[in-house]
Amino acid sequence: MLALEGEMEQEFDAKLKIQNNSAPNTAQRSKSFAFRAPQENFTIQDFELGKIYGVGSYSKVVRAKKKDTGNVYALKIMDKKFITKENKTAYVKLERIVLDQLDHPGVVRLFFTFQDTFSLYMALESCEGGELFDQITRKGRLSEDEARCYAAEVVDALEYIHSMGLIHRDIKPENLLLTSDGHIKIADFGSVKPMQDSRITVLPNAASDDKACTFVGTAAYVPPEVLNSSPATFGNDLWALGCTLYQMLSGTSPFKDASEWLIFQRIIARDIRFPNYFSNEARDLIDQLLDIDPSRRPGAGPDGYTSLKNHPFFNGVDWEKLRSQTPPKLAMEPKAPSTHSSGDEQDPSWNPSHIGDGSVRPSDGNGGAASTSETGSITRLASIDSFDSKWKQFLEPGESVLMISMVKKIQKLTNKKVQLILTNKPKLIYVDPSKLVIKGNIIWSDNPNDLSIQVTSPSQFKICTPKKVMSFEDTKQRAQQWKKAIEALQNR
Repeated sequence: MLALEGEMEQEFDAKLKIQNNSAPNTAQRSKSFAFRAPQENFTIQDFELGKIYGVGSYSKVVRAKKKDTGNVYALKIMDKKFITKENKTAYVKLERIVLDQLDHPGVVRLFFTFQDTFSLYMALESCEGGELFDQITRKGRLSEDEARCYAAEVVDALEYIHSMGLIHRDIKPENLLLTSDGHIKIADFGSVKPMQDSRITVLPNAASDDKACTFVGTAAYVPPEVLNSSPATFGNDLWALGCTLYQMLSGTSPFKDASEWLIFQRIIARDIRFPNYFSNEARDLIDQLLDIDPSRRPGAGPDGYTSLKNHPFFNGVDWEKLRSQTPPKLAMEPKAPSTHSSGDEQDPSWNPSHIGDGSVRPSDGNGGAASTSETGSITRLASIDSFDSKWKQFLEPGESVLMISMVKKIQKLTNKKVQLILTNKPKLIYVDPSKLVIKGNIIWSDNPNDLSIQVTSPSQFKICTPKKVMSFEDTKQRAQQWKKAIEALQNR
């Protein structure tokens, strides 16, 4: 197994003799570099593991207390085997390098890393206040004063991130964490993209995609230019900020709908419906942030963040003293009756033997520093992995997509990638993504004796009919979601 973390140290220690040969507009590469967050020789036995904060496609994040110091961290545990198999090495390296160099009170801090035979570990700042998403859920919606306070802190942190030449690409309430006293910190840099003039020092083989457009992030917050295959810009994060502010004030995302497909259609059509209780200032700011043209969004223009900070919605905000002001009071999670009073008790669903063995629960890739509801993260994280208008040709008038994903159809000799599509007709087909022809139409039946789905692992499942059994692998580890979606249609 490759020692991924060791490779990073060795590559920096080799002093990267490429700076003089690199193009002047590429991200910085240093001849000499020392990690601020060191690679330690710790083992997982040095920590007391508590509740699960979140589960991703190749990682788990758990509350971990260092036994000798008592310091508490959000420990991100990443499966080496999965990372190598799915070619995620560069993304993991980039996240580690970026977190190491960011230094802002509004960004989650990386303290140290370590590894063992099966796993990589990142010890991140533990944000005991949980996710902003949970505050919205517990309160129903936030007051405008509360939303203004949180939005101002997000703007302050985003301005810093963008000044470093980075696009976060996954801003949403789940990735906005709260300290114990209620201040915002941006987490989960697994989708980060350095711009060409980035101030972040990067390795040549630790970089995000260089394609004009890659579907990353979360469906409800993705901007229309990404769906139209335009290059990533700072405006991507500002669109997501607009969606997040809307959700703070209303309790739901602005483009929420029954399926990812319908969400994307509403985003492209810019189908926004403002509640009548939004103030004129809030409505105007959100309207500007959700401008179809990313260059016209406040914060993305030639005057930088000045126009955004000067918007009337932020009247009264003291930008120089944000972190010293009293934040909104946290709504605490209702506690079930328990014989334990400590916050360090182990989550009953957490099994330390799972570390590094790839036994992650099905979810999309939110590897950030917290998600206070494990099951909630499965249902509310809709990944953008397969949207394109070309799939419309396989739909009849009035038919909509309920679930769509690029999967591997497992056969005896070869595995072929196909687009698996479930519609509300209901219809279940798989399509050749390069030739755009239907390769299989799985005969629908509401009778589970004639159509059933068997989950064999978080990523693999079988669709069974009386004449055939077809095996599929969803690398997003959504086998259980496919099962639930099909059975829900059968029981409608």
